[in-house]
Amino acid sequence: MPRGAFLGEFEQIILLAVVRLKDAAYGITIRDEIEDRTGRDISIGSVYSALDRMERRAFVSSHLGEPSSERGGRAKRFYAIEKPGVFALHESKLSLASLWDGVDLDPDAWQP
Repeated sequence: MPRGAFLGEFEQIILLAVVRLKDAAYGITIRDEIEDRTGRDISIGSVYSALDRMERRAFVSSHLGEPSSERGGRAKRFYAIEKPGVFALHESKLSLASLWDGVDLDPDAWQP
C-alpha cells in the first residue's frame, strides 16, 4: 500500500459509513450509522475531525446541501467517498484479511 494510503480503524469505520449511507451521508447520519452498527458512542466532533482529515487527503469530498428551516436556515454538508478513498479502504481490507489468514481465536479457549 502506498505511503499515506493507510487508514486507521476509525477512518475505515467512517468511510464504510459514508459508503453505506450514499447520498444521505452527513455528520449526524454518519455518527448514527456508526453507533447503530458498532455500539460505540462517538462524538460528532471526532467524526468531523476525521472527515476533514480525509478530505485533505482526497479520500472524501463534500458539498453543501440546501438550507433547511429545521436547521435554522443552515445547510447540511454531505460527504462522498472518492477513488483514493475507495482504494485506501480496499487496501486496508486486503491487509487485514491477510493478517487474519490462518488465525483462529476462540476467546473461551484462550490461555495467555
